[in-house]
Order: sequence, then C-alpha cells, then structure tokens
Amino acid sequence: MLTAGESHGPQLTAILDGCPAGLAVSRADIDAQLARRQKGYGRGPRQAIEQDRVEIVGGVRHGLTMGTPIALVIRNRDAANWGDALTADASAADALEADALAADAASGPGAGKSQTMSGAPGGGVGAGEGADVGAGARPVTVPRPGHADLGGALLYDHTDIRDVIERASARETAARVACGAVAKALLAELGCVVASHVVAIGGVTADSGMDREDVAAVEASPVRCRDEAAARRMVAAIDAAAAAGDTVGGVVEVIAFGYPPGAGSYVQGDLRLRSRLARAVLAVPAIVGVEFGLGFAAAAAPGSQVHDPIVHDDERGYGRESNRAGGIEGGISTGAPVVLRAAMKPISTLREPLGSVEMGTHRRVESRFERSDVCAVPAVGIVLEAVVALELADAALDRFGGATVGDLVAAVGAYRRRIGER
Repeated sequence: MLTAGESHGPQLTAILDGCPAGLAVSRADIDAQLARRQKGYGRGPRQAIEQDRVEIVGGVRHGLTMGTPIALVIRNRDAANWGDALTADASAADALEADALAADAASGPGAGKSQTMSGAPGGGVGAGEGADVGAGARPVTVPRPGHADLGGALLYDHTDIRDVIERASARETAARVACGAVAKALLAELGCVVASHVVAIGGVTADSGMDREDVAAVEASPVRCRDEAAARRMVAAIDAAAAAGDTVGGVVEVIAFGYPPGAGSYVQGDLRLRSRLARAVLAVPAIVGVEFGLGFAAAAAPGSQVHDPIVHDDERGYGRESNRAGGIEGGISTGAPVVLRAAMKPISTLREPLGSVEMGTHRRVESRFERSDVCAVPAVGIVLEAVVALELADAALDRFGGATVGDLVAAVGAYRRRIGER
C-alpha cells in the first residue's frame, strides 16, 4: 500500500498492489468502512463535512480485481474552503500572499498574528462557514506540542509548518481504511473476520474480550464498547474533557476470527507475525503501545498461567486449550483468534493550549488550535482493523501465494488438510 495527498488538498490517493485476481470489490463495501471511520462520540466537525466516498480508478473491472495494482481516490470536500492555499501551482503563491495581506489589513492591526484556526482558513467550523481564504496563505510558525510540527519542520527545512501539518494529519488514515476494506474482502474468502471494540477511554475500563456475536452490539454503541455501563461512563469522560478544553485517549482491542494457521515465520525477526502487526499498528497516528494476548500482564504471571496447553483431536487436529498467546506462537499464527490491543494517546490539539515557541523569533507563545476531535478512540478502532487486515492478508499471501483468489483458498485448504493428518 502506498498513499499520497494532503489533509486539505484535492484528494487522497492510494495504490494497493499484490491483490489476487477474482476478488469481488465494490464501492459500496469500501464506503461502508469509510463511514464507520467517521463515526464515534467525541469526533470533530470535519466528519460532517467530508462524508467520504471512494472512487475505484484502476485494478477492478466489472466488480472483480484483475491482479493488477488497485488505485483508489477519496475526494476532500473541505478542500473547496481552502481555495488555492494548497495548490501545486507555483504561480498562485503571490496571489495568495496578497490575499492574506488584504485580509490582515481589513481585520485591523495585528490580525495576521493569530494562528488559532479550526481547520478551514480563518477558523470556520463548517464547510464555507466563516472562511477566510487569506489565512491559508499565512505561514504557520508555532508548532503544537505532541504533533509532528516541530520535528517535521526541522527535518525537511520548512519555514511554513503547514507543509508538515497537511501530510502528518490523521486524515490520511481514510486511505488506509479504503485499502483495508479490500484486504477484509480477501480475508473473508478464507473465513476470517477482523473486528474491534473499545476497552478503555479516559481511564474508564470495560470488560475485555469479544466474540463474533458481539459485533452488532459494538457497532450500535456511540463509543464502540459492548459494556453498556462502561460506555455510559466513557461518554461522560469525553464530555468532561470537552468542557475542560482537553482531550482523552484509550485502548482498542482488535480480534481476527478464523485466521488460518501457518502464516508468519520464526526464521527472521521481521517475518514474525507479531513484529509485522506491531509495525502496522504503531504506524497509525497517536498509537503509543501494542500488546498481544495477555500482553504486559504476562510479565507478572508465572509461566504455567501464561502459556497455552496443546491439545489434539481427530476432527480438528492440533489446537490450544486457551488463547493467552493471542493466536500467535513463535511468530506463526496458531489458528486461534489473533488478539491485540493498542493504546491511543489523547489527541494533541487542545482548546486550552499548551506552551510553545515561535520558530524564527524563539518567542514563548501559546500553541495554536486547529479543528480537532476531543476523542478519536472509537474511530481509531476502524483504522486499526484496516491495518491489521492489510498485514494479515499480506502475510497469508506470502505464506500461501496465489495469482487468483481460488489459488489462495485452495492453498490454505491444502495446508489445513496436511497439518490435520500429522
């Protein structure tokens, strides 16, 4: 998967390579995943603006993949509010600067000094509401704590932090969700379903664990938590943070039901399934930790309460009495559900800003505010499902191969039969 595009640019673009031929892929199925990403209690106003829709512009013909790279496009509806602020055309730069100067002059002395924005130039909270096209041309020089602003500006020698903000934004995860929808469709051919649920928000913890039968209840919850009592406390924690101008993080559990055994390897560290999944999960913005199975709790328990006894019966072959390992042993999938949890830090953009320093002058100033969520934990579960599905699909293709979906399904079936005879 390769993605491109900026948060307020014209579109996000994704290229997904290596998908076998013959997989049924539809815009409706991808759009359904994009819609799930935009939901969740605590989201900001941009989700009401975008209403993401995908365009499949390559690799799929008459509803089936062709075995060629798949090209996906998601238009940014909010881009219209920014005019030419993010255009690739160099000739627009002078005009934008003139617009910014005119807007500053019209607003009175010192108007151009403010760098408090809420997404649309000038602080508009909705599509076209309060838009000031000049604001998008003003250089952003105050980095926000917790973001890529300062590190990115120093790394790429940018004098305008806007060049960092636009790509570092979590808006890019919409492209990953679109690609993940294709991976989910491929895994479904193998009998695998990837799901998630929230187990903690703002210090409120719910019962962990989820079965396939719980998926509908999770989706009906505003915070995607199957524990109704805990969900109510989570909503209250989000409301309290919003009232205080603060943000909250949490923990999401992702489970892959029905993933085949034998994917991954122990022969090199980067081929181990846990290492592959950990890298994919930690690549999601704001994720600060990941654990599998018992996770960190295993460090405090004796081995007799950590490892899963191996069993065998003539009908199902080899298996485990428990799943404390989270479906992976020695870097290889066991056939039990793959279980991982990811910790998301609180959103870095705060209405009550933290201290910062203006680049260039080194003045101590308050940080800026750009339109943001109070809590994105329910939504990040959808992103995590996508990246986990992509990595699991990739690992299955590495192990079992197949130019077509039929080849892949046959290879997995042959392996299951072989190990069932051992």
